[in-house]
Amino acid sequence: MSQFDSIRPFYDVEANAAIRKIVDDPMLEAMMSFTFPNDTKEHWKDLMVHTHSLRDFQVNFIYPGVQKVIEKSSDGLSTGGFEQLQPNTAYLFISNHRDIILDTSLLNSCLYENSLILTTSAIGDNLIQKPFLHTLSRLNRNFAIKRGLQGRALLESSQMASAYIKKSLLTENRSVWTAQREGRTKDGNDATHRGVLKMLTLSEEGANPFGYFEKIKVVPISISYEYDPTDVLKMPEWLAKSRDEKYIKSANEDFMNLLRGIMGTKKRIHLQVNGLLDKEIQEIAKMEISQPDKLSRLAETVDQKIWAGYKLWPSNYIAHDLLYGDNEYVDFYSKEEKSSFERRMNEKVNMKNEFLVKSFLAMYANPVNNQKAALTVNSPSSKS
Repeated sequence: MSQFDSIRPFYDVEANAAIRKIVDDPMLEAMMSFTFPNDTKEHWKDLMVHTHSLRDFQVNFIYPGVQKVIEKSSDGLSTGGFEQLQPNTAYLFISNHRDIILDTSLLNSCLYENSLILTTSAIGDNLIQKPFLHTLSRLNRNFAIKRGLQGRALLESSQMASAYIKKSLLTENRSVWTAQREGRTKDGNDATHRGVLKMLTLSEEGANPFGYFEKIKVVPISISYEYDPTDVLKMPEWLAKSRDEKYIKSANEDFMNLLRGIMGTKKRIHLQVNGLLDKEIQEIAKMEISQPDKLSRLAETVDQKIWAGYKLWPSNYIAHDLLYGDNEYVDFYSKEEKSSFERRMNEKVNMKNEFLVKSFLAMYANPVNNQKAALTVNSPSSKS
């Protein structure tokens, strides 16, 4: 047994047996009928049961599914920065997190199209409680992050995840995707949690845990959806927060978010690679400050890169002007685009509830504020 058996993806030698366990599952049949609408069930099942590696499963079944999702639920995917990445090189991708499945699936589709190493990707074990989803996630090279732990159990789980990530990057030459924080951002205000960065260093031995980041290649990723397909599903949590109440998820809430994220309207999507942080990490490593302060500096650096890498859509600018009651960005959208956004908001939000209206607008407006802050920090005048 491996120390990682409770969290790791399948090995290639295990792939075929795992596929045969789910090949007749109604959920897989629904996925494949969506992915291959002109194919027969018998044909794709025959191809699938003769699949013997995770890569073949991802390339022949997951990748076409992602392309169909882009076709059916968006107005297209644009990308930038992938030319900065090298083939046969493992990267740690740290990304803002909007959608449970699509964020990492879109990245892997782009990596595949650019002949780059695909990732093993972190996923909360709360999202894969159903046996089918657990098997599918392991076939899609996900590794599980255990949620809801405290104390010693949390530390041990974090140490295991850290060791698995280190092994993937430095021993197996396998890229890794992780969100910049635990869970998706609900208010559009993306911020890297220092705890995520600390977890990554737990497997580094010696007195200088931060030195781990000098051994790997850290790449911040920005993903920008014109419309968040799960925006309306975030309202119950906003309401609980406004009442200073603890929010308790419903039994199938994660699953509903997963489905809505895949099939809900997104309009345009942009995925931006924001370069390697080699120089920035070297500069932080040289600073005579504490380890926690170094992690805070790195978190700030990742944030600045992610914010600067946003593709801001008309929805972001419209929401900003509506939230602040001005026309600062009126040149960045048309009257038709504003009417469409307001119509969508009126259909989804109780307009009599001022808190919900402001929360909905802020979710789209915050990226505008954050990118403005990032570009101000990085402008020549700010460094003079």
